[in-house]
Amino acid sequence: MATGLISRLRAEVDGDVLADATARAVYAADASNYRHVPQVVVCPRTPQAVLAAVGVAAELGVPITNRGAGTSIAGNSCGTGLVLDFSRHLNQVLNVDPERRLATVRPGVVLDTLNAEAGRHGLTFGPDPSTHSRCTLGGMIGNNACGAHSVAFGRTVDNVESLDVLLPDGTRFTAGTDESPVHGALREVMSTSAEAVRAGFPRLTRRVSGYNLDQLLPENGFHLGRALVGSEGTCVTLLGATLRLVELPRERTLVVLGFPDAYAAADQVVALLSLDALAIEGINGELVDVVRMRKPHTPGLAALPAGQSWLFVETASAEAAHRVVAAMPGATGSVIVSDPARARALWRIREDGAGLVTRTADGAEAWSGWEDAAVPPERLGAYLREFDALLGRHGRRGPTYGHYGDGCLHVRIDFDLRGPGFRQFMEEAADLVVSHGGSLSGEHGDGQARSELLPRMYPPEVMAAFARFKSVFDPRGLMNPGRIVDPLPLDADLRVVIAPAKLPTRTSLALHADGGDLAAATRRCVGVGKCLAAGGGVMCPSYRVTRQEQHSTRGRARLLFEMLAGEVVPGGWRSREVRDALDLCLSCKGCKRDCPVDVDMAAYKAEFLHRHYRGRPRPASHYSMGWLPLWLAITPARLINAVRGSALVKRLGGIAPERTVPAVAPRSFQAQVVNKAVSQGVVLFPDTFTNRFSPEVGADALAVLEHLGFAVTVPRQRVCCGLTWMSTGQLGTARRVLRRTARLLDGTDPVVGLEPSCTAFLRNDALELLPEDPAVRRLARRTRTLAEQLAPTVDDWPAPSLPRKALMQPHCHQYAELGVDADRTVLAAAGVDAQVLDAGCCGLAGNFGFERGHYEVSVGAAELALAPAVRAAAPDTAILADGFSCRTQLAHTTDRPGTHLATLLAEAFDLRR
Repeated sequence: MATGLISRLRAEVDGDVLADATARAVYAADASNYRHVPQVVVCPRTPQAVLAAVGVAAELGVPITNRGAGTSIAGNSCGTGLVLDFSRHLNQVLNVDPERRLATVRPGVVLDTLNAEAGRHGLTFGPDPSTHSRCTLGGMIGNNACGAHSVAFGRTVDNVESLDVLLPDGTRFTAGTDESPVHGALREVMSTSAEAVRAGFPRLTRRVSGYNLDQLLPENGFHLGRALVGSEGTCVTLLGATLRLVELPRERTLVVLGFPDAYAAADQVVALLSLDALAIEGINGELVDVVRMRKPHTPGLAALPAGQSWLFVETASAEAAHRVVAAMPGATGSVIVSDPARARALWRIREDGAGLVTRTADGAEAWSGWEDAAVPPERLGAYLREFDALLGRHGRRGPTYGHYGDGCLHVRIDFDLRGPGFRQFMEEAADLVVSHGGSLSGEHGDGQARSELLPRMYPPEVMAAFARFKSVFDPRGLMNPGRIVDPLPLDADLRVVIAPAKLPTRTSLALHADGGDLAAATRRCVGVGKCLAAGGGVMCPSYRVTRQEQHSTRGRARLLFEMLAGEVVPGGWRSREVRDALDLCLSCKGCKRDCPVDVDMAAYKAEFLHRHYRGRPRPASHYSMGWLPLWLAITPARLINAVRGSALVKRLGGIAPERTVPAVAPRSFQAQVVNKAVSQGVVLFPDTFTNRFSPEVGADALAVLEHLGFAVTVPRQRVCCGLTWMSTGQLGTARRVLRRTARLLDGTDPVVGLEPSCTAFLRNDALELLPEDPAVRRLARRTRTLAEQLAPTVDDWPAPSLPRKALMQPHCHQYAELGVDADRTVLAAAGVDAQVLDAGCCGLAGNFGFERGHYEVSVGAAELALAPAVRAAAPDTAILADGFSCRTQLAHTTDRPGTHLATLLAEAFDLRR
């Protein structure tokens, strides 16, 4: 059947029809614990293409699953038949009507995209889940998403005007309050079920479990569109939606209240509800401990008031904020924040927590499942106490946080998914929340995780009504089967159980965060999809260009997981699917910083390439650019410069023909330096790029350090960190190079790096390569950036010569491993007014942008934000780029040269010769 299905889809559907192992692997899971390998994935380009795809699937009896960003935690966006991905093409805002405060959208549009359009008119879509940068409106409608501001703006169901829907039989209609082809059948369902719905539905704002049959009650206007919200793709396929918008608050003030424990915070929620808050969110001390341990530089941590639990209360005015504080005399501390940047820094603790708590503070894996139950707010404190007792009886742990204003509690728990305790806990937790008048789900829907538990929440009459409701739309049971009605078992299809690693998973790299186990590393990705966000941060540049799931951090992690399992992705370490997906990974390391669970795809890629090419020929670029430090050391500069433009040389070296190979300096930096005899000082590390391509940067750094009173030594011997070998997976050579350098530089003086990638390598990746080598560990402790060396001394600096402005492009490895706080300090002291760009990766990324076949993606990454920002900068603004790759990319894509911090400081102190 699969062959006939695929051929029919390719013949009849205008869209991407994907049935290869790569697509089936990356779409086999969402952000839940479950795994369902699809037969085929279709990314339709038009609504008519959706009709065609659904028609083919229905004719052949193939199950249909609709998918947006795949961030569902309950397991309701992965299926075994046809998966329709709306995010790639059907992602338009069709219209914003500011007069009527309505927006019409396609299902694949991202919430932030809609709000950017609506924001031009002072409007917004009220529900705002923490995944707002990548979740789609179709997914929000499918799950009845809510978010932090639901106390003010409600759930998605409260903000829907009408839906454009498709039945599996090909019928298309508008679902709202007007008559539709199914109105008669639904009236018959409700004629015998209305009283059961009135009596059997819990009274709370966050009831998301089950179908919204209450929206079909006469007193609620018999609103079919809203009845379909939260149906999780089990009834219809969504083609479009008309949504209600709300006015943006003109002012927002955040109050953070500290409490002695989580229960004290939960007990205060009802009092806060009467104060017209826009949001009332709660986090506990365990979550903050995880953030402090895993993301210690998270902005906002230092601003938290005293306490072991916190409420984040957002108000529409400073006066209201002070009323909130006055109403909480039992708080252990409070902070009122009106500045938007400071408020965002605090909110980031809450937003990132959703991903960070997938690992406990001690690194143990934690899972969704019992993720977002809700109770009436007045019951939250009592429920939380009993829930913690339930965790204790089962010997489980899980930091709690959530939408306290609506009584909705999030938690990830260190379940043993392979044992019987998972089911027992879920059943007891369901009974507990029902005993408090609550809902199994308060945000993410039922999916496979909770559908089986619905009879514990609803009486038999309501469950029968749910089945009749679904059958009106989907009598053959093709739409996302196994969810809500006729549910799949909650402990079946768990991906860690049904797809265990078949390959040996011990790694050559240390992979400290996962104990040297690649299987655990691939499970680190739980699918929250921050790598799919359209902007901000660095991760994931190739996905931002191609918009293909396998080029996201999440997609690559899924492919590695399936490679180890060996069922969908064949070939083990020789897998072409994994090789091709990792080929467009820039090894920028942005994911190590931006991913909430610290996925380090650059390290996984190095490990894979090491094993993939073991004992066989490598790509030409691995020999040319992977061994670049050696070629530069043994080949005269004049010879390299003579042949660097040769098409033949580029072809033999695997170099993109579109690239201009940089010229090598006639004399290296090391050759230009005459060391003074010093007994104690700093060592200036002559990395390959500074030494051979940009010796003037080394000279400027030497001049600045000496001008500011440092005694500087430049090693005479050739030294190299080994990065080019590691990034191409030549780990054995990388170790030999690193070990030699660590021996040559062994000592006690600080080692100052000028090339961010090499500096970050010595500080971090070196410990993955040679974790037990004492000289390497000492070198890692001693290594710092130029700014880190200078920042503690700024109070003693002489006045700089000229103030100026600069745009700073942080190198990706510095962003991921080192940060730019010291750079900000140094630049300010030097009289430089620097704007630090949030423009993502430059796209060159060492050897990546020079390799044949990478040019379009490389330049595409630069054109997303960096190159336009540089072109728009004033002519007298310096473009600060410490990375040699960044400066080279700017030279290739703009007419503005990049400047190293050392050069900018040398100019500020009038030290340039």
